[in-house]
Parts: sequence; C-alpha cells; structure tokens
Amino acid sequence: MATIQVLISILLFSSSITCFIDAANSSCPIDFSYVQTFPWNTSLCHDPIDKNCCQTLRSLFGFGLAHHLRETSMFYLPNAESSSSCISNFHDKLINMSISEFLVPMCLNDTNEFVLKNSSCDGIATLRDWIEKVGPSSLLDSSCKGDFTGLTQCSSCLDAGMKVTSKLVSIDPNSTKCFYFTVLYAAGVVNDFGPENTKTAACILGLPLSSSATERASNNLSHKTILKLAFGFLGSLIGILVSMGLLIVYKKWDKRRKQYALHEKYVDGMKSQISPRIGAKWFQIAELEKATNGFSQLNMIGQGGSGIVYKGILSDGTTIAVKQILDLDSKADEEFRNEAEIISKIRHRNLLALRGFCVTSDVLNGKRRYLVYDFMPNGSLDDRLFNLEKNPLTWPQRKSVILDVAKGLSYLHYGIKPAIYHRDIKATNILLDSDMKARVADFGLAKQSREGESHLTTRVAGTFGYLAPEYALYGQLTEKSDVYSFGIVILEVISGRKVLDASNSSALLITDWAWGLVKSGNVQDIFHESIRKEGPKGVVERFVFVGILCAHVLVALRPTIADALKMLEGDIDIPRLPDRPLPLSHESFRLFSLSSAATSEEFRSSFSIISS
Repeated sequence: MATIQVLISILLFSSSITCFIDAANSSCPIDFSYVQTFPWNTSLCHDPIDKNCCQTLRSLFGFGLAHHLRETSMFYLPNAESSSSCISNFHDKLINMSISEFLVPMCLNDTNEFVLKNSSCDGIATLRDWIEKVGPSSLLDSSCKGDFTGLTQCSSCLDAGMKVTSKLVSIDPNSTKCFYFTVLYAAGVVNDFGPENTKTAACILGLPLSSSATERASNNLSHKTILKLAFGFLGSLIGILVSMGLLIVYKKWDKRRKQYALHEKYVDGMKSQISPRIGAKWFQIAELEKATNGFSQLNMIGQGGSGIVYKGILSDGTTIAVKQILDLDSKADEEFRNEAEIISKIRHRNLLALRGFCVTSDVLNGKRRYLVYDFMPNGSLDDRLFNLEKNPLTWPQRKSVILDVAKGLSYLHYGIKPAIYHRDIKATNILLDSDMKARVADFGLAKQSREGESHLTTRVAGTFGYLAPEYALYGQLTEKSDVYSFGIVILEVISGRKVLDASNSSALLITDWAWGLVKSGNVQDIFHESIRKEGPKGVVERFVFVGILCAHVLVALRPTIADALKMLEGDIDIPRLPDRPLPLSHESFRLFSLSSAATSEEFRSSFSIISS
C-alpha cells in the first residue's frame, strides 16, 4: 500500500507538467513498440479474421493507455490530434506485423474515442480526480496488487472492479467510460507488475495471449503446485505439528461448512419466493458461464449503476442478454425478486421477454444474481436518439417506437389484473429489436396495483426528470404516473433533445421548452431537424400535443394511456391544451423554494418512514 501511495504522489507531482507538454505537442505520447514484442495472440487478427479481433485490438491499445496512466497520471489522451496520432502509430506497428491495414480503421474508427471528456466518467481526468471521487484506497487497491498466478485473485480483482465501477456510475449515470477507467487504474497503477506483465494483461485488460505465453504461465503454475505439495508432504512428517494441523483443518472445515450452509440457504430462499411462469426458467450458473465465455469482457455489451449486461449464446444457438445485478444489499434482492416475479407473468410483443433467472452463492464469489432476456440487437432508444455517431431515426421509426411503447404500457395498465405500474419509463429502458420494434424493459421498480384502490402511496423510486410531480413530491402513484413519463419520452423522440437541459436555466425541463414553442406558434421548431421535411406536419404536431398533454403537471388533466394511444392514432380528437404552471426555474419560485425547502424535506423524510 505504501508503494502505491508513493507512486501516486510521484504521478500527481508530474501531472501538471505532463498536461502542458501534451497540450503543446499533438504527437502521440505513447510508445507502441510493445505491440511487436508482447506475446499477444496475433492469430485472432489474421485470415480468417476472428470475430474477437476488434476487442483484442482495443485491449492491446488499452495496454498503452494503462502504461501512459502509470507514467503521466492522465487517464486518456488530451486532444483529438494526439489521439489520431496514436491510432496512426498503432496502425503502423500492426502493419509491420503483416496484419491487415483495414483492421484498425474498422475497429478504432473514432479518433475521439480515447480523448478525455467530462462525460467519460464523472469528469475524471487525472489520478487526483480519481482519488477525489473514489478515495485514496478502494477494493481495487487490495484485490488487484499481486501476481495473478491463480484464478482466485483474478476473480477477486474483477469483482472489485465491478463494484468500483458501480459506485462511479451511481455518482453520474450519464458516464460512459467508468468501466474502462477502472480497468486502466487497476492495470496501470494498482498492480505491482504493471500492464507489461502477461498475467496482468490477460486478467485485467482481457488481452488474449499467444499459446506459448499461456503454456509458460501454465508450467509456472504447475511448478508452484509441485512445490506446495512437497512442502505439505514434508510438513506432514513433523509429528509434533500433526495434532495442531488437524485442529486447524477441522476449524476451517467447520467454518466452510457453515458458510456453505448460509449460501445454500440464500439460494433456496430466493428460489422459494419466485414462481416462474410462461416459459421463464431457472438457469444453472454453469449454463450462463458457458454462454458468455465465463462472463468475458469481450462479451460485455453494456453497464449501468446496478449491473453489467453480457451477450451470450445458449447451447441451442439462441442469443441472449444476461444482466448481472451488482448491488448486494437487501433492497437489490427485493428489486430482483420483483422483476423476476412480475415480468415472468406477462407476455406482450412490446415488452422485453424474460427467459429466466439465476441465483448462486459461494464462499469465493459471494451472492450473485442474473436475469436472462432475449437479445435486442439495436440497443436502447437512448443510444439511438443521442449517439451522434449513429444515423438519426427516420420519422416512421420514431412514430413506430412511440406507438409500441404506448401499446406496451396499455397492456400493463389494462391487459392484466391487477394492473402493473412500471415506475421507470425512460429512453434507456426502451430497447429495439432487429426490426426496430420497441420493447419496454427493466421491471425492477414495477409495482402491482392493489385490487379496489385507485392509487397508493409508496416509496418513491425512478429517474429524475421522468417522475410525475405528484409522485416525486408526495409518493402518490397512479397509472397516470407512467403516462407522465411516457409524455416525456414522446417529446424526446420527436425532438432528439434530452429531458433535462442544464445549459439553459430558463427552460430546464423538455416540457417547459416544448410548451414555450407551442405557445409562440413555433411547433415545428420542436421537430428534430432530420424529420422536419420528412414527416407529415399535421401528424408530427399531433404527437407533440399528446406528449405535452401526457406530461402535464396536473394529474387530472393527463389522459389515460388508452386515450393517449387513441389520440396518437387519430381515433379521437386532442382536447385544447391547458396552460402549464410556470417552470420551477422561474424567478417567482426562488423565494418560495428557499422558505419551503426545509419543510418539504422534513415531510418527505417522515413520509418515507411511514410508507416503508
């Protein structure tokens, strides 16, 4: 630990000088000579090219970034010029190894991918920033230090990385690179041997090794195993220690037995509380490990604050998405049971189907929970709307997505008894299948209504900006809470604008922004530029009006999801849009907010205690 602190101090001392050098010199600060000397598995990128070649090249590039972090305390590159120079140097080294010149442009096609941005990970740029966010010591510092000779330490390091990543993403859910920052920190700073060590590169960076390097590592492991057996045999000959040894062994065995019983009790308890229906099944952990290649980083397709998602292929050839729940507290257990119980009961073409679930627990890895879904090849609606690298959605696609979500919600509210309130409708929880059909996903916060009750009061859960005001302030949950969130999604889809715009204090919420344009007669300014000429003006305007009506502040003025769907399809007329109250950012609310903040907070705290 002392060594790491000294290293960090030296790196922090040199970081300011390095920043000036990088800013003044656009040439690449990374020496990629290791590409030709390090024993990575080049066969993956020769003819025929393996499907994992791109991920291998990214891991190989990450090798240089980790070394760069170790030397300069900078996580990524300072600007697009240096990034472009580095990718070019990397490309040249690979060409000299007779690797196709088309691979790097294909796999690393974005020169800005490795440039530091505020959105990368909580605004972290240097080790000093990392320490401010994570602290001077974390699980990584205790789990990723030594030589990864056996599988146990590597597994512990990866688990620690997932937990630290979850902590970082919880600070800023919009972060996109926290997992990679965690990998670079573990390989470049924490590990004593650094990224140039083959075991470090293979475990932390996920870099496949050549067969000769793998064989050497295996021989070293076998040699150490033989030495351990030899010392164990010699030790057994010492008679005076036999009794003591037997006692220690017994205690360890008894402790392991009790731990195994606790883990087994946890798994049995979870299974007893979930009754799968309509085809959902309990998977064995071995099935999921085989499908995802041991939950390999190469198979990781996404991660958020509560879990990591892996792509997998079952033995029958079915492609699946496996979500590993990271949080281990009782609240996460509750949400896991809730989602598994609720979504396994429902089946609709606009709801993401749950194939099954898995719960396992052991001494080495602790509790682990997984949800298994159908794989959605076109990702999330959020990614398609706000990722500038992807082609914008066409008007027919946007219209179809909105109608699909409405039909899915209508089924939840009216198609089953008792009704289900989703509570977390947002763009990231709407996935797109191979035909660009929308599926509502993530039922971890969903709640079934109580028979005979029009509304209920409950613990507030969901995402800021999408929450209906009466629910966010008072915990009053009705079917129209989902309608409010749906209205926000409509406006996001039509405009391509996020629900919150921090750059404009006078129109922070998308609803206030859209209402201002409608009132001024500039409805078409709400349309995303890609559909202003493509979409029929009258139909697109109708969708905007329905979105504003659904997201009205007053719950009584919102339509039901069934009526909203009819309005969207033109089956019933849209009523005159009622005025909206002034936005909360308006000057007249400031004094009121200051005087009522304490009372409101006290009320919410008391309410939380009562409702829980």
